Amino acid sequence: MRSLLVSSLLCLTLAGCSQTASYSPSPTLAGTLYDYRIESASGEPYSLNKLATELKHADVVLVGEWHSHSGVHLFQAALLAELASNSSNMALSMEQFARPDQAVINQYLAGEIGENSLLSQTHRWSNYNSSYRPLVEFAKENSLAIIASNAPADTVRCIAAEGEDYLDRLPKEKRQYVAATLHDDESPYKEKFFAAMFHGDEAKTENQYLAQLAWDDTMAESIVNFLKQHPNDKIMHIAGAFHVENGLGIAHRIHLLNPDLKVAIISPQTEDEPLEQTIDDYRLIVNPLPPQWLSDAEMEEAMTSMRHGHHTPPCD
Repeated sequence: MRSLLVSSLLCLTLAGCSQTASYSPSPTLAGTLYDYRIESASGEPYSLNKLATELKHADVVLVGEWHSHSGVHLFQAALLAELASNSSNMALSMEQFARPDQAVINQYLAGEIGENSLLSQTHRWSNYNSSYRPLVEFAKENSLAIIASNAPADTVRCIAAEGEDYLDRLPKEKRQYVAATLHDDESPYKEKFFAAMFHGDEAKTENQYLAQLAWDDTMAESIVNFLKQHPNDKIMHIAGAFHVENGLGIAHRIHLLNPDLKVAIISPQTEDEPLEQTIDDYRLIVNPLPPQWLSDAEMEEAMTSMRHGHHTPPCD
């Protein structure tokens, strides 16, 4: 889990699920990283069709992801297609695009620019082609809105380095790209973050937590604002699992902004994670990713290499 959080901080193949009430894995996917199955919080197996039918009541469906997991991304594409077939007013909200990208995304969806312009003029993630292109192309082909919901990465990095005072120095045109309020309350979410990230420097970790909130509060605010303008729409939002799990991140902030919205949560897990620790609405069971490092020394060497090869511009 620590490596997944660190990665958060620093194929449109629709096979794999039967249309019956129980899950039947595709023999071509079983045992691979594309394989997945869906369960309720109590462990009841779900087909994709049954899941989408139950999600009709939700205003917002939060789908947690492991950013490089093939099975999770396959599920996201399949779920978006299934939800869109059940509703004519679906929208896709994405952590992977920031608010300044919205105008370019709208141009792409409208057919005014090509994909190369989309990729060169936005701060899209490096795994866009393999992981997120299927979602964007489905949205484009089916006239679904896409919400560039996140705060700009450079701004979030500077909050992590300098704290909330950095936001006060931002000019109005940049400040609008971050949520109006960062809900820095004492909470189980803060406890969870500190448990994962604390390395002895409390002030540094506090700033890193504020950076995390800049993501969570901005994504939540973007979702709520969109639904204010489009009250008949439903949103599927994709974000890193830590932002979604147990309703502590984005979901909590959505409810602070609008307690009347109905939010459903789907979190990825591996088979060996205890069922009794799950409080999300649904579990996406996938095969584990290969270990990133086999020792602390290997991890430190990799991190040092990344730091030396990455130039970080100064904060304004």
